[in-house]
Amino acid sequence: MASPILPGSGLGSGLDIGAIVTALVNSDKSAKQTLITNQTTINTAKISATGSLKSALAAFQTAMTNLGKRDTPSFSGFTATSGTPATLTVTSDNTAVTGSYNVEVVNLATGSKVASAAFAGGATSAIPTGTLKISQNGIDYPVTIASGATLQSTRDAINTTLQGKGITANIVTDANGSRLVIGSTVTGAGSDLSVSGIAGLEIDGTNSLGATPAAGASGNIGGLAADAKVLIDGLTVTSKSNKVSSAVGGISMTLLAQGKSTVSVGTNTDGLKTSLQTFVDAYNTVINTLTTLTKPSLDDEGNPTIGAALTGDSLPRNLITAVRDELVAPGAGGQLSVLSQLGIQTDQKTGTLTIDATKYAKAMATPGISSSVQNLFTGTDTKNGLLARMSAAITPYSQTGGILDQRSSNLGKIQKDLSTQQTALDLRVTNLTASLTAKYNAMDLLVGQMKATASSITGFFASLNAQQSAK
Repeated sequence: MASPILPGSGLGSGLDIGAIVTALVNSDKSAKQTLITNQTTINTAKISATGSLKSALAAFQTAMTNLGKRDTPSFSGFTATSGTPATLTVTSDNTAVTGSYNVEVVNLATGSKVASAAFAGGATSAIPTGTLKISQNGIDYPVTIASGATLQSTRDAINTTLQGKGITANIVTDANGSRLVIGSTVTGAGSDLSVSGIAGLEIDGTNSLGATPAAGASGNIGGLAADAKVLIDGLTVTSKSNKVSSAVGGISMTLLAQGKSTVSVGTNTDGLKTSLQTFVDAYNTVINTLTTLTKPSLDDEGNPTIGAALTGDSLPRNLITAVRDELVAPGAGGQLSVLSQLGIQTDQKTGTLTIDATKYAKAMATPGISSSVQNLFTGTDTKNGLLARMSAAITPYSQTGGILDQRSSNLGKIQKDLSTQQTALDLRVTNLTASLTAKYNAMDLLVGQMKATASSITGFFASLNAQQSAK
């Protein structure tokens, strides 16, 4: 007869086997599980903190790169403005001098554009095989014309071969037929184009095609290439291009159209302050990030309670030291060597920077100080400016494969090991649960059987006593 006691039910012993097994298993795994959980929480926080710090440093380096661009200097000591921007635009560098200039653009610099004789057959007209030679400023540019070429394929060959040389070709069709028109972005007198080497495409760029060209005529369109001519306070200046950068010290003008304009140069007080504030904001973002990642929580009495992700870690301390050392080191600014001279101060509690407007205004009133600001930040070479030195200080941390990447890699390995430990612990819990459940079920079954035997014996003696009492 099958036993009515089911394994694990506790019916034989009356014990709650499930609760007993759960308590024993939890007791066995508690210490290890607590250790794994705590270490995982801490490690995950460090991984996130390392990523946040690297992002902050990347943003700081981007800001420094943008501020340090030499083609568009952010710390120019002077600002130049054009009274008529449609006529010309103007920029200045830190060698400029305050003043005003009357400028008249007499004519712009022009390039060369030439056209061949007309081909009655249009773009599909046959062109002889050979080497087409396009010449400019004493330089010959050979273009190979393959067998079976047409006017159109010749145009394409020119554009493909001379890509990047500033010379392009196209086809223009007038009443006489189609002409190969070649133009150049090079400007200035003497830069006229000429074409030779293939019959029918011979062009002398010094000859004018004229307003109503004959079918067989070739030459320049719109006149010879010419220099720009500018009057600056009545003095004549010529330029091969429409950018005049050496006529007035520290000033570069881009000519756009004929006309007059007044160019004014003044101290770039507001622009410099804006750039300084951009630097200060970027620096403060890094410092605030480091503070958030290292400062522990405080109780009501101001005592540390819960540590932040990087509390006590040497990495952020070393990083802060590196950037602060560059911040206070004398730079290449001449009479301006440290930021404090511009009214930039460090908050003793937070470590962030602030700009004292009064001290800044007083500093900028010092003669010649504005031209020193750019040298302080961008330096006299590629290494001694504050921006370059600050970037070099954080590069070991932020670069690919650097300190932060190595830290992330190590933390990732720890995270993987903790995951392996968790898997092993889960397997142990599963096996221990199964083992204890089996043992307690076996015990429960045995107790049930013993109870049944005891009940049977008790019943036998009770029946025997009843029979004897009935006699």
